[in-house]
Amino acid sequence: MKVQVTERCMGDRNCHKLCPEVFGYSEDQLEAIVKVNPVPKQYEEIVRQAADECGADAIVIEES
Repeated sequence: MKVQVTERCMGDRNCHKLCPEVFGYSEDQLEAIVKVNPVPKQYEEIVRQAADECGADAIVIEES
């Protein structure tokens, strides 16, 4: 699985709170960033949850 955060990110940091192993936060850009791609297997479910809970629909998942 690969993941990306689009320009629709509102910077609420929910994804970072759910899975800091995969999502970081850019203080300069005030938005989430992806720290590791592809997503390690052990984090795939929580990344899916973060995408589902993203209010801006800014997290895009590409299943492999």
